[in-house]
Amino acid sequence: MLELTGTIPARKMREQVLDSMELERERGITIKMQPVRMLWHPTGPERSEGQVRMRYAFSKESGSSQEYELNLIDTPGHIDFSYEVSRALKAVEGAILLVDATQGVQAQTLATLSMAKESGLVIVPAVSKVDSPLARTDEVRAEVAALLHCDLEDILLCSGRTGFGVEELLSEVVERIPPPVLRSPGKTGFSSLVFDFQYSDHKGVIVYIRGFDGAVHKGEKLKFAASGRVFAALEVGAFAPEPTPTESIEAGEIGYIVTGIKEPGVASVGDSVLLEKSTLPPLPGYMTPKPVVWASVYPESQDDFTLLKQSLSRLRLSDSSLSFEEESSGTLGRGFRCGFLGMLHLEIVTERLRREFALTLIVTTPTITYDVEVKNGKTVRVYSPPLFPEYGEVVSVSEPWVKAVIIMPNESVGAVMQLLFDHEGEVGETTTFGHGRVELSVKMPLRELMRNFFDKLKTVSSGFASVSYEIEGMRKADVVRLDLLVAEEPVAAFTRVVSRRRIQEEAEGAVERLYKILPRQMFAAKIQGVALGRILSSKTLSALSKDVTQHMYGGDITRKMKLREKQKKGKKKMQNRGKVNIPHEVFLKMVKNE
Repeated sequence: MLELTGTIPARKMREQVLDSMELERERGITIKMQPVRMLWHPTGPERSEGQVRMRYAFSKESGSSQEYELNLIDTPGHIDFSYEVSRALKAVEGAILLVDATQGVQAQTLATLSMAKESGLVIVPAVSKVDSPLARTDEVRAEVAALLHCDLEDILLCSGRTGFGVEELLSEVVERIPPPVLRSPGKTGFSSLVFDFQYSDHKGVIVYIRGFDGAVHKGEKLKFAASGRVFAALEVGAFAPEPTPTESIEAGEIGYIVTGIKEPGVASVGDSVLLEKSTLPPLPGYMTPKPVVWASVYPESQDDFTLLKQSLSRLRLSDSSLSFEEESSGTLGRGFRCGFLGMLHLEIVTERLRREFALTLIVTTPTITYDVEVKNGKTVRVYSPPLFPEYGEVVSVSEPWVKAVIIMPNESVGAVMQLLFDHEGEVGETTTFGHGRVELSVKMPLRELMRNFFDKLKTVSSGFASVSYEIEGMRKADVVRLDLLVAEEPVAAFTRVVSRRRIQEEAEGAVERLYKILPRQMFAAKIQGVALGRILSSKTLSALSKDVTQHMYGGDITRKMKLREKQKKGKKKMQNRGKVNIPHEVFLKMVKNE
């Protein structure tokens, strides 16, 4: 599309051209949505080779019947970044539902399609990669037609590698997706929705907007509806796909505004940007994303605490679904308790902190939020295992459950069923989905979904199964707190909340791992796994020993016995008073289960 419309010259074209982050290009996934504006001439340049996946689009006729302006947003596909997708859907009129001919409809496809329908978007279905020797074009086309309840002829075929069908897809986008309409017809003024923003050291906050009424020009006075902050538009422009200054941003267009604001907290996703004297009402914003996975992040050196705080603040400007608050640990020092939308989100954020800000981090074991009723009748919300009440104080525990959809080949059903049993899953409706595939409805605890479920699912299905999920609600949970004691002192960083039925296995495994990696001390140190008010597993790390009689070459045996007795008393005294030094490497290995 980018080459066909002449947005990017063929000589500058490359694979994953809209994936600007090194991490995106390395992993072959889209993490951050990317807007782009194109001018489409039906009699334009000949198509050439290139590959890009565009999913969400709206079009606006630009005055000539032979030229159309298309504003598109390339979005992530993974379920952890569904909040990113939902924001893009609010800024467009239609969606290109692009289905891979070699993979067919995936579970994530169903989740994204559902969001698009709820937003009232026009769907343009297309099957891509039809030139691949592995393509199942006819089968996948039938799957999409059954999913959308439409005719086979409505499903377009295309190839990003060869350019086959791309011109027809662009024409259908213009034909099927209606042009934008004013939100407040008959009223004057400019109104727009902030669907994303970023921060520049030189330009300050740069907001990404979708115009709904009027137009904005460089130099005009604007204001944020929520914060009330007034600012001048230092620059306005469009994405082509690089930020390109323009004379104005009009209703129906997607663009950016350079605000010059350098204070945090002024701009927010979902806010409205209006003219300073505007009487137009603010636009409906977005729901605040709720974290489902929590993990504590500490700098390896406490000297980097300030840098970590600044880095998280900068990262949150480009990832509004990230939340964090300061906390401290007696063993790890000062750090931050961070909330994420899923395990991949956690992995991406921590990797960006390491790469973009050169930080060495200690990340604790991810956990979820529990509602715990204690004996005094109160209910407390616990998002950190060390804060989980002691055994004997707990009356009941509730945890979040998810409603998941798994799509897999027929031959993987048996192995997936066994995996679901191991992860406390409740299997619901099973339906045949397309040719030789099964769609499975499942309900399971979010806690179990985090226990390497995605990796295990890919393993047992040879990589062919896909899963999407959404939070269903809270249910009663049979979980307990597991503490690890070293020299009879609990180590908060090793505390976890686990299922009661696996408590013995978890305690033995954790004690064994710590026993293997903890350096020996000058005195014997016990490593114990404690839960349910008793010790479930224990191992003793023997003390480092020294021959205190090595300098003696004879004499009465009682002299050696006195020295050994003195050493024995010293060891006993040290064991009563001494503390075990746990290096940072041990924390890292325990978190990574190495």
